[in-house]
Amino acid sequence: MDKKLISCAVVGAAGRMGQRICKVILESEKLALAGVTENSRKNCLGKTLKDGLGLPDDKSLIVEKLEEIRKPFDVIIDFTFPEVSMETMLFASHAKKHAVIGTTGFSDEQLEEIKRLSGKFPCVLAPNMSMGVNTLFKLVRDVALILKEGFDVEIMEIHHRYKKDAPSGTALKIAQILAESYGRDLDQVGVYQRKGFIGERKKDEIGIQSLRAGDVIGEHTVLFGGLGERLEIVHKAQSRDCFIQGALYAARWIKGKPNGLYDMQDVLGLNG
Repeated sequence: MDKKLISCAVVGAAGRMGQRICKVILESEKLALAGVTENSRKNCLGKTLKDGLGLPDDKSLIVEKLEEIRKPFDVIIDFTFPEVSMETMLFASHAKKHAVIGTTGFSDEQLEEIKRLSGKFPCVLAPNMSMGVNTLFKLVRDVALILKEGFDVEIMEIHHRYKKDAPSGTALKIAQILAESYGRDLDQVGVYQRKGFIGERKKDEIGIQSLRAGDVIGEHTVLFGGLGERLEIVHKAQSRDCFIQGALYAARWIKGKPNGLYDMQDVLGLNG
């Protein structure tokens, strides 16, 4: 294997994101696919990527555990579920691997454990790997510092009918950025639905509304509403490739970084 290539292992290769990540890595000139994992309930386990997933690789086998991947690898890429990703991080902390995690829906306890574990390995954790969305995060922070007085803020997100968590991890990240910018406690001011005679909108509310319909990949709108005007910042994902390209950019960036927890703002140099 070319030593200049970043060798990757993909967790959850049979998922929508997993399959696409594998395909893009196999087509990449900067990355190599060392192996993939999938859970034992999938009928592709033990098959080659070609036979199991229709990918152009007839040698690598789909295995259940990262420990079973025979080829050496540098970075683990995981877009799965919190329980699976926690196992990935435990493995990375013991095996001293790098990790890029795009999973959402972690509990507060899991996030605390992630912070602890990442002291033993370099990890990029982001609810959204899109470069456009991470630019939106920066814009939201800047706008919130300008439009502090006299403006209400609402977040609206739309995703496909199959998405299991709500609000989206991206919407929650936006809400956290706003709360930090305003000096508010999101647990106290976050409003996730409205129904009935609820009275006037409270000044400090941060509204987060979720829609689920069809095959929408992901849309996020941040609305700053004042008297007589409003400003909207909108991001629409037209393909999952925007998340994948960001994740693979992060996989190249994380190689050689010190142990610790990073996000895409770090990767893109937006945290300065």
